[in-house]
Amino acid sequence: MSAGSVLAVALHDVEPRSFARSREIREWLGRRGVGRVTLLVIPAADLHPIGARSPELAAWLRRRVACGDAVAQHGLVHQAGGRPRWPRRTLAAWQGGAAAEFPGLDRDDAARRVATGQRLLREIELEPHGFVAPGYAYTRPLRAILAESHDWFADLRAIHCPEGKIPARALCLGSSTTLKRTLSPPFVRAAARSTGEIMRLDIHPEDFDQTSHVETLKLILDQARAQDRIAVTYDDIRFQSRAGGAVDRRHGPAQPEERAREDQDQAQGAAAGVRSMPIA
Repeated sequence: MSAGSVLAVALHDVEPRSFARSREIREWLGRRGVGRVTLLVIPAADLHPIGARSPELAAWLRRRVACGDAVAQHGLVHQAGGRPRWPRRTLAAWQGGAAAEFPGLDRDDAARRVATGQRLLREIELEPHGFVAPGYAYTRPLRAILAESHDWFADLRAIHCPEGKIPARALCLGSSTTLKRTLSPPFVRAAARSTGEIMRLDIHPEDFDQTSHVETLKLILDQARAQDRIAVTYDDIRFQSRAGGAVDRRHGPAQPEERAREDQDQAQGAAAGVRSMPIA
């Protein structure tokens, strides 16, 4: 795999309610030559384990992994479980709204959610090597937990793994507010023109409710094809980093000023929220 010409598509919010739409989007991507996708799976939306709630979805995910896709853990319930203090509360609301699961949780609660989600996916024969926080809403305890529990985790600016930080900014459309639906397509199209070695493209099921979002996704995929980018999963990128690929080894753990910049950047992207009960 050449790290200089890759396309990493991540399909967010895969869970029983979005199964039909997620399958349609995966087929749509396949028709456009995207052979490998990272599927971000919510292990227990509405507090119902994915295996018990939808055996059909579990079977489909296993087939997709057998065909070359990767499964990554997308929180546990994809629902806010804590109440962070201001101003973090305002940022979390902008990032993911009701889906910002981890802001406001202490380390023990965050660790329990990460471990429970990981276990529920393993119970249906899926191994989540990576993790993406709902709404890209990370906290310092969550980052520390993921550094030990998973092979990689991704925020808006980079993919983090034990070898270091792989710079790669996510192209993420917003659907949760009118402002995001209006402004995110031109912003993402402009950002796509200056994408570096790794083009990360985020897709949410809600994107296909917006004509402007679908047209933007088509343009970006056409651009990736014109650039001869190879479709890869985030697991592939992490494997390449272990083999000495494009990893920024100058960066160790994020310093306070870097965390502040990351919090600012996180406000530019948000996953659409889903309604579910907070975990007990």
